[in-house]
Amino acid sequence: MADPSSYRPKPGQIPDSPGVYKFRDEHGRVIYVGKAKSLRQRLANYFQDLAGLHPRTRTMVTTATSVEWTVVSTEVEALQLEYSWIKEFDPRFNVKYRDDKSYPYLAVTLNEEFPRAQVMRGAKKKGVRYFGPYGHAWAIRETVDLMLRVFPVRTCSAGVFKRSAQIGRPCLLGYIGKCSAPCVGRVTAEEHRELAEEFCDFMAGRTGAYLRRLERQMQEAAEEMEYERAARLRDDIGALKRAMEKSAVVLADATDADLIALAEDELEAAVQIFHVRGGRVRGQRGWVTDKVEAVTTSGLVEHALQQLYGEERGDAVPKEVLVPALPEPVEPIAQWLSERRGSQVSLRIPQRGDKKDLMVTVGRNAQQALALHKTKRASDLTTRSRALEEIAGALGLDAVPLRIECFDISHLQGDDVVASMVVFEDGLARKSEYRRFQIKTFQGQDDVRSMHEVIGRRFKRYLQEKQKSGEWTEEPSADARVDDNGVTAGTEAMDRTGSTDGTGITDGTGATDAAGVTDGTGSITPGTVPGPGAVTAHPDEPEPDPLAGRPTDEDGRPKRFAYPPQLVVVDGGAPQVAAARRALDELGIDDVAVCGLAKRLEEVWLPEEDDPVVLPRSSEGLYLLQRVRDEAHRFAITYQRSKRGKRLKSSPLDAVAGLGDTRRQALLKHFGSVKKLRAATVDEICEVPGVGRKTAETVAAALAGAAPSAPAVNTATGEIMEDDGAPPAALSAERGQER
Repeated sequence: MADPSSYRPKPGQIPDSPGVYKFRDEHGRVIYVGKAKSLRQRLANYFQDLAGLHPRTRTMVTTATSVEWTVVSTEVEALQLEYSWIKEFDPRFNVKYRDDKSYPYLAVTLNEEFPRAQVMRGAKKKGVRYFGPYGHAWAIRETVDLMLRVFPVRTCSAGVFKRSAQIGRPCLLGYIGKCSAPCVGRVTAEEHRELAEEFCDFMAGRTGAYLRRLERQMQEAAEEMEYERAARLRDDIGALKRAMEKSAVVLADATDADLIALAEDELEAAVQIFHVRGGRVRGQRGWVTDKVEAVTTSGLVEHALQQLYGEERGDAVPKEVLVPALPEPVEPIAQWLSERRGSQVSLRIPQRGDKKDLMVTVGRNAQQALALHKTKRASDLTTRSRALEEIAGALGLDAVPLRIECFDISHLQGDDVVASMVVFEDGLARKSEYRRFQIKTFQGQDDVRSMHEVIGRRFKRYLQEKQKSGEWTEEPSADARVDDNGVTAGTEAMDRTGSTDGTGITDGTGATDAAGVTDGTGSITPGTVPGPGAVTAHPDEPEPDPLAGRPTDEDGRPKRFAYPPQLVVVDGGAPQVAAARRALDELGIDDVAVCGLAKRLEEVWLPEEDDPVVLPRSSEGLYLLQRVRDEAHRFAITYQRSKRGKRLKSSPLDAVAGLGDTRRQALLKHFGSVKKLRAATVDEICEVPGVGRKTAETVAAALAGAAPSAPAVNTATGEIMEDDGAPPAALSAERGQER
């Protein structure tokens, strides 16, 4: 615990101007972000006598070891910078509303040539009109189904639309009159876009004028004795009214407003938002948060407004926002909302009438949401706490293992050997911390040796992170010494079990950075992963720094492998446990417990113990260990199947420089198989449309240099396949032998 006086700025050093400040802990991680009209006055409040501080504030200032600030010119700029930093650094002591689900929206893709109405979740896209959010996707589909009778806009996917255009025949909705069938040219793109815009206008609340127009057209048709047309218009009006009845009128003056209500106690707070458009409730959402900082109702409202409108622009920010308490001061947040909308936004507390009555309803929903959350969480916390306590008691740990990491090895008869690492914190899966490994130091099937390599690589990276941040100051033993390139020095044991730079470590997304570690985006940094035919570095040359280009402690972002677990679980019995313990001992790590869970009898094995620990079948601790082990197995086998699938789909043509997918497919279609293409002459290859002599010579040279693959065998029938690649039946048979 740090003494705030040890890092308190000197008198007069803090400017008396608006700004944003950050508190950092001993590891350089940002733990709190705040803004102030006067930095000097606000920061002085944190460095008073600890007895006078709120307990949560006291915990924050004693956890921090430094404070820094950035001066801005206005309070609005301070608000914007505070929001950006909270999103970037995710400070542990800031209030953050976390939603437990992704709300569905009714979206109309006006950015396409033929706009489509559909259910959409996730981040909002430019050029798409959104209506909602809705509590359930089926509510959107019911509304759209009613409105398609009047506004027959496209609802099909791109694949269905393209297929119908190719065959010249619309889908079923086109035949029953619920789609204008632009795919086959029944309406032009301009006519279809006009339909989509009318659909959006109606959903936005401009319903009265449209209904009056339909009623006038119905009367004119009846006067002209066009009774069938009048009947269709009558049914259209009925369908629109039924769609409108699904959202009752709550505000008679066609108000566009968001109503925000809070329910809170000493530890938690729940927020509920009703989205009212055209006087009707068009959507509802809610969040719950822990009070990790000393915050008032006004502060909770300000955080909710930042969360709700931080990514919104234009009409997504309503003209009126009704809240239970105004932020202090209110002017900066009101100006910020107005800038995001592009026009004046009224931020106020409703005092009387329908709006106050509706606010009472929203508040009642917030109270129910908080009560439901506390009921669920109490049950979950009790069960998880009991499970962790049972594990600590059974394994003889000094404290409950708040962070558990589990490792599993997966392969198919010794091919494509991979490993997985899953992380559970407080008994819950933390998927952003999952990692995947490729076994690099040997070929073949050896689960014990693979486990030793993976554990060594994971904790060697942990020691590297500590060295980089200066947390590890003592001189390590020769067995555990790590140089700047991530290579363990001086021991034959580490050379045998993976004293490489850690390449081949991935997370759950499949992308790889310069160190072989994925970045979470699915993209591969150019030049970092050797492709077919690439020349790798000589084994005697120094390995690249696996941490190069990675965020440092100064950025305040948590780094990969920076946090050690209290317990390591391996999928296996005594041999795997012994290998994991040996890897930790070689690195000089003695404060991490190790156990193994064997599948056969669900026995828990400990290092250097002849007999396993048997937990009762009804034990919550055993159930948690099983969930952790099963998750590691699922994650590992998914990665192994992905690698095997890519390998089976690969072709010698993939290594030919300058040969794209189109010409590759043309070659295979022309010759029928890679085997026949390999036997073809350059002149014969030139006969393929789009393939010139130079490309043909390159293809012939590449195939001549590549060794022909062994013939594929259909294991279901025993048939030798002439084409390269295994048929689906072979893949199905292989899965029965994978681990």
